[in-house]
Amino acid sequence: MEQKTKLLLVEDDQSLGFLMTEFLASKGFDVTLCKDGLLGWKTFNAHSFQFAVLDVMLPGLDGFSLAKKIREKQSDVPIILVTARSMKEDKIKGFNLGIDDYITKPFDEDELFCRIQAILNRIEARPAADNKKIQLGEYTYEFQNQSLNINQESRRLTARENAVLYILIQNAGQIVKREVILNKIWGTSDYFSGRSLDVYISKLRKYLQDDSNILIENVPKVGFLFHSKIT
Repeated sequence: MEQKTKLLLVEDDQSLGFLMTEFLASKGFDVTLCKDGLLGWKTFNAHSFQFAVLDVMLPGLDGFSLAKKIREKQSDVPIILVTARSMKEDKIKGFNLGIDDYITKPFDEDELFCRIQAILNRIEARPAADNKKIQLGEYTYEFQNQSLNINQESRRLTARENAVLYILIQNAGQIVKREVILNKIWGTSDYFSGRSLDVYISKLRKYLQDDSNILIENVPKVGFLFHSKIT
């Protein structure tokens, strides 16, 4: 019997929360509903989840703060933020935190399901890299463990940081077009996903800054070029 995906849903609107829970359960998810951010964080710490859908405007602890806490504790859990506003600043703030998608109220339940399923499908379709360690100059990189190590210090990458870095490494010395990365990892190449990609590139550059021979070159209006001695 196939194991159900455990999904944390944090929504303070009782009626909407109940409807979303019933709908997602009918689609095969094991849903835990919490009515505020503090309870959501307590529940996330007490159990194991494979997905999180968080309302932005929550009492106690807002959705942005909750998403940040979840990211810090378990970097590979996909997160969708739900908001009643469509402000560009909110979306950019969410993507800067490393969320996977954004959906604006009111929304169709099938759209939410499709967004969740698209993220899960992309995770399942990640390249089946073996466990071998890849040497990037002074760094040691492990795709499956999502780890980047240098001088006996290890950094655990988020799922998207890991995916972006792996694509760049696969194409080292060759320009990788922005739309290729966006469509492969985000499933879209719109403005917001583009801004999100730029954030991830900046983070990766920071993580790799201890080796001056490693460079992620920006090719204006085209894409990125990864330079490093890979063994």
